[in-house]
Amino acid sequence: MHYDVIILGGSYAGLSAGLQLARARRRVLVIDAGERRNRFASASHGFLTQDGAPPDEIAAEARAQLMDYATVDWLQAKAEEIQRHEEGFSVRLQHGGSRSARVLVLATGVVDELPDVPGLAERWGRHVFHCPYCHGYELNQGRIGVLATSPLSMHQALMLPDWGDTTFFLNGCFEPDEQQLAQLQARNVLLERGAIARLAGAGIEVVMQDDRALPLDGLFLAPRMRISMLASQIGCGLEEGPFGSFIKTDATKATSVPGVFACGDTARAAGSVALAVGDGAMAGAAAHRALMFGL
Repeated sequence: MHYDVIILGGSYAGLSAGLQLARARRRVLVIDAGERRNRFASASHGFLTQDGAPPDEIAAEARAQLMDYATVDWLQAKAEEIQRHEEGFSVRLQHGGSRSARVLVLATGVVDELPDVPGLAERWGRHVFHCPYCHGYELNQGRIGVLATSPLSMHQALMLPDWGDTTFFLNGCFEPDEQQLAQLQARNVLLERGAIARLAGAGIEVVMQDDRALPLDGLFLAPRMRISMLASQIGCGLEEGPFGSFIKTDATKATSVPGVFACGDTARAAGSVALAVGDGAMAGAAAHRALMFGL
């Protein structure tokens, strides 16, 4: 079947885009590999009417509502390659076969590239976070750490005191200059210059190379973000953000390639569930306009 729109990615942005198109009675295929970025978190925060709800429940309910529309199909698969042709685009799947559509919506999300600190990856989304607006409140103004991943981590270190007593772990990443030291002091941020050996404990404990163990209620860091290579395969322009590249779009979420729209974390420097849903709604409506009035 040749669809009106293929949406690559069935998380919050892709689901939101699909809902706009389904309500316009367009034939839509969602291709999803089943790996939401926030799959490690037990609760999602900051999204109206769903504050504190488990992320998988939000996604499952959204999918169920979308699939109530007869013009929507869902395919659990990983897209391997995109090709342009006269009638639109073909998407080749990892385990064989392909699907085609006039318009594409890229909602492929990002992969977080975490620092190589023993014990960190298994605590990601549970005790180690990247967004204070998503997870800071629940720490109850407790003991908070910020792990430097680059000089840009200064931004996090200066933000987090609004959520608790903050220690900035430099871990050999960089050394603040005099102006930065004054800013940190003004925000009552403690500095820890020693090297980290590992994270331990049932919750989170930062164990230093000198064997000191510093208990925390939560640790924040800014990971590098890696997007799918699918966008570059068809020539979508990229933009460099502070923590990695993302797909460049205009105000309607159109990419530099006619007929291709992008939304969610893959198309912005930073994201959240609420922002992804808003971006997806815009991308879905814009994709519908492209179908009506031309690319």
